[in-house]
Amino acid sequence: MSISREQDPVFDAEVPVAIIGAGAAGLVAALACRGSGVEPLVLERDAVPRGSTSLSAGLIPAAGTRFQRAHGITDDAETFAADIQRKAHGDAEPGTVATVAREAAPTLEWLAEAHGLDFSVVHDFDYPGHSHRRMHGLPSRSGAELVDRLRAAAEAAEVPLLTEARVTTLVLDQHGAIRGLVAQRPDGTRERIGAKAIVLACCGYAGNKSLVARYIPDLAEAVYFGHPGNEGEALAWGEALGAELRDMTGHQGHGSVAHPQGILVSWAVIMEGGFQVNAAGARFWNESSGYSEAGRAVMSQPGHIAWDIFDSRIAAVTRQFEDFRQAEAQGAVLVADSIAELARLTKLPLESEMATVAALKQAGATDGFGRTWAGVAQLAPPYCAVRVTGALFHSQGGMVVDDRARVRLAAGGIVPNLFAAGGAACGVSGPDASGYLSGNGLLSAVTLGRIAGEQAARLGHE
Repeated sequence: MSISREQDPVFDAEVPVAIIGAGAAGLVAALACRGSGVEPLVLERDAVPRGSTSLSAGLIPAAGTRFQRAHGITDDAETFAADIQRKAHGDAEPGTVATVAREAAPTLEWLAEAHGLDFSVVHDFDYPGHSHRRMHGLPSRSGAELVDRLRAAAEAAEVPLLTEARVTTLVLDQHGAIRGLVAQRPDGTRERIGAKAIVLACCGYAGNKSLVARYIPDLAEAVYFGHPGNEGEALAWGEALGAELRDMTGHQGHGSVAHPQGILVSWAVIMEGGFQVNAAGARFWNESSGYSEAGRAVMSQPGHIAWDIFDSRIAAVTRQFEDFRQAEAQGAVLVADSIAELARLTKLPLESEMATVAALKQAGATDGFGRTWAGVAQLAPPYCAVRVTGALFHSQGGMVVDDRARVRLAAGGIVPNLFAAGGAACGVSGPDASGYLSGNGLLSAVTLGRIAGEQAARLGHE
């Protein structure tokens, strides 16, 4: 990836706004731009837009939505922002926290009303760190449905989408102003496209092994559960332009990816009363801390393997997620009518740990790892287990943006016609995996995406 500084750039075509990347951030930016009366061009390196969004559960947290009110949930942006900072130990970028917490609900309402995305709130279990039930998703509770529906909405809005177009270069003029880009096609030909504004909605760096080893060494050997295109191009451009980069060690991990099937198993299996054991059948950490830090916890165990232990009641709750249904269909979920049978199926000594957890629940006690079991339902047959490993989903650090999603410069000021959202922008999780609040990735993608699209359209009108 490169920056080309040219005396008087000449382009093959000119567009008002160019959006690089067609995941959730890019497609939402495109819809917002189109809704503001400007036709953007979306460039996507893949043949079919998918991105990391398609690999997620597709859940977006938002506070104060009509979907919450329908279930009697009272919530507000200030409480949401406080939850984000609490999970991030106060280290998340404060301006972005305020922006995304305030704009998440209006963004979901707009997507529902203007583009027919039928969101509903997950109202039957809690996610770690959220003081209210505010996770919103589409009917299948899958990221694949989310990106497909956004793409369909973009097609309905007649947004031009150029696939198999990998942007390799940002073009600057003699004064250092961004004037356009260069995209490479599969046959090696290059297209030079001028633009009044550019939205970077392309990627973080979690698919770049050298950068992962540099910033997140504990997960260097973890399963990478993100899009292979997340190689850090946007961050390289930002660094070359002098952008302010922050929280580069921040990331979302996960400690519940079925192995060897490679299917995400929702953390609901834990939060509803399940727990994890290692290959020796022993618990090894406070599972209620969150699924992101679970990635590191599981990767620290022998063979990088753990087991999720839960029951059929929890399975029934979790079955609302498409991923879990796929895990069941592929035989990843083992089911037994007794603890002894579950021990036989998993080849684990489970009796002692099952008894210990049952006693903790009965007493409503806090265990030695710091997990509180008060009010948590007992497990009952049939029992379930899934063999899992740790994974890296995406990086959370990136270019710091202002409340208009414009890229900020390390030396002060902003790049007036460069916007960032999704993996290209610094998220709201701070510098560590433990700062990741459930849904932070899509939260930044859709809210900053909408803002970036609307603000880029203002320049596109000029």
